[in-house]
Amino acid sequence: MHSFVDDPLGRGDDAWREALSREEYLVLRQAGTERPGTGAYTDDATEAVYACRGCGAELFSSDTKFDARCGWPAFYAPEDSSAIRYLVDDSLGMRRVEVRCARCDSHLGHVFEGEGFNTPTDQRYCINSICLVQKPVS
Repeated sequence: MHSFVDDPLGRGDDAWREALSREEYLVLRQAGTERPGTGAYTDDATEAVYACRGCGAELFSSDTKFDARCGWPAFYAPEDSSAIRYLVDDSLGMRRVEVRCARCDSHLGHVFEGEGFNTPTDQRYCINSICLVQKPVS
């Protein structure tokens, strides 16, 4: 597991622990992962915008959400490319690209390329549901 992520909002570790549940803290602040198939938004088809649970920044839209059958919500692009920060992740004996919220630096998941999905970008943003807050579009 990674070390703590940066804290550009200056909340401090105690404030993060108070604001998030134990499970949310493990994923957002310690780069953990929720178990596949357990997240609230994995199979959800609500027309919505998905915001960061840590700071409220809008990250993804249901317009780019697709069924990747991977056990986590999958999107083929962020709502705004500047809302996401990318880091090389060499943990678990493989090279992956970690996805973080650009505003609060919370861990969100990983992005994968070249898997052959029929999407405009051929990318799969594999995002933990626990990192997101769904804002239904009215």
